[in-house]
Amino acid sequence: MLAEVLIFVPSVARYREDFLMSRLERAQIAALAMLAEAEVDADVQEELLQNAGVYNVVLRRDEARQLMLSAPIPAPITKTYDLRNAGALELIRDALECFFNAQPEVIRVIGEPVNMAGLLIEVTMETGELRSAMIDYGVRILWLSAVISIITAVLLFLAVRVFLVKPIKRVVGNMEAYAAKPEDARLVMQPSAGVTELRQAEETLQTLQTQLTAALRQKEHLAQLGGAVAKVSHDLRNILTSAQLFTDRIETSEDPIVKRMAPKLVNSITRAVSLCESTLAYGKAEEPTPTLNRFALADIVNEVIDSERLSIGDHDLSLSEDIPAALTIRADAEQLYRVIANLVRNARQAIISSGQPGEINVSAGERDDFWDVRVSDTGPGLPPKAQEFLFTPFQGVASKGGTGLGLSIAAELVRGHGGELMLERTGPEGTVFCICLPKADLQR
Repeated sequence: MLAEVLIFVPSVARYREDFLMSRLERAQIAALAMLAEAEVDADVQEELLQNAGVYNVVLRRDEARQLMLSAPIPAPITKTYDLRNAGALELIRDALECFFNAQPEVIRVIGEPVNMAGLLIEVTMETGELRSAMIDYGVRILWLSAVISIITAVLLFLAVRVFLVKPIKRVVGNMEAYAAKPEDARLVMQPSAGVTELRQAEETLQTLQTQLTAALRQKEHLAQLGGAVAKVSHDLRNILTSAQLFTDRIETSEDPIVKRMAPKLVNSITRAVSLCESTLAYGKAEEPTPTLNRFALADIVNEVIDSERLSIGDHDLSLSEDIPAALTIRADAEQLYRVIANLVRNARQAIISSGQPGEINVSAGERDDFWDVRVSDTGPGLPPKAQEFLFTPFQGVASKGGTGLGLSIAAELVRGHGGELMLERTGPEGTVFCICLPKADLQR
C-alpha cells in the first residue's frame, strides 16, 4: 500500500499536467488558425474552442497580449495555475485538490507555447472533464496494480511454499519420526535447507538429536552395567561373607604379626561386604541415607592411610595426616571412609603413573558451621577433560583405565550428608580436594 501511494499520487499529478499541456497545445493550434485567416465567422470560432476544450485563448506575442478566441464563460474563474515553473509538490497538491473536489470549477491555465510560437499562452477551461479523465486514469492504474499484486502474491506464495513450508514440513516429519525411535541414529536430521536461518535450525536440531541419541545409548549401557554389577555384587557379597568367617578364626592366632594385621583384614572385608550391599541398594535407587554418629576422624584417616601404604610398594611416595586427635565429627563413618579412600587412591594412582616422587596429605579443621577435610597431593594435576566432567559418571576419567565412577559416587555420598565435595585447585604443583560437612542436622 505504501508503494501504491508513492507511485499512484505522482502518476495522477503527472497525468493532470499532461492533460493541461495538451489543452494548451490544442488552444495554440486554434489560435494559429485564427492568425492564418483574416476573417473567421463565429461558428468556426466556436468549433475551434470546442475542439480545444476551452472557453477562450490568450496568446502573448512581442510583449502584446491578444485575445485570439473567446466564448461566454459560465462561471467566474476561481483559480489560476501557472505550469511554466510549477514544482513537483505543487503539481501533486493541485492534482489532489482537483481529484477530491467534486464541484466543477472554471480555472485559468498559463503555459509556454510550443515551438517558440509566442511568450505565453493562457486558456480558460472547466475542471469537470479534467477530473473525470483523472478518475478514469486512476482506475486503470488501480486495476494494473491489482493485477501486479495478484501476480506478486502468487509468486510469493509459491516461493514461501518451496523455500519455507516444504523444508519446515520436512523438519516436522523428521521430528515425528525421530520421536518414535530416538535411539535410531539413521533418523538424525541431515541439514539441507537453502535458507540460512532454517539451515541453522536444522543444524541445531541435528546436534540435539545426536546428543540425545548418544545419551540414550549411554543410559542403556548404564542400565545393562547396573544389572551386571548388581549380579556380581550379590555373588561377591556371599564370597566375602565366607571370607569373613575365616578371619574370625585368624584373630585367635598367637602370632604377633597376625594379631596386628587381623583387625585390619577384618575391617577391610567388612567394608567390602558393606560396599556390595550398598551397590545392590544403588542399583535399585540411590545411595542409602547416611547413619550419623559421632566419631574421631583421625581413626578413619589412619585406616585409609594404612590401607593405601600396602599398595605403594617401592614407589617414592609418602602419606601423612594432619588431624587433631580430639577432632570428632558427626557423619556416617563407612561412607566418609569411602570418600576419603577414593580421593587418596586417586592421588596415589596419579603420582605413581607420573613416575615422580610425591606426597599425599590428609588434613582437617573445624569452623563454626562445618567441618572441612582436605586431601592434597603433589601429583601432575587433573587433565582439562577430567576437570570439565569431574563428577559425571563415566566421563570424568582422570587416569587411563578408570571408569569415572569414583568421584561421582564420592560427591553423591557427601551430598547425602548435606555437604559438598569441591576441587579447590589443580595444576602441575598438585591437586587439592575439600570435603565440607555441615554441623547442622540434615533437613529431609
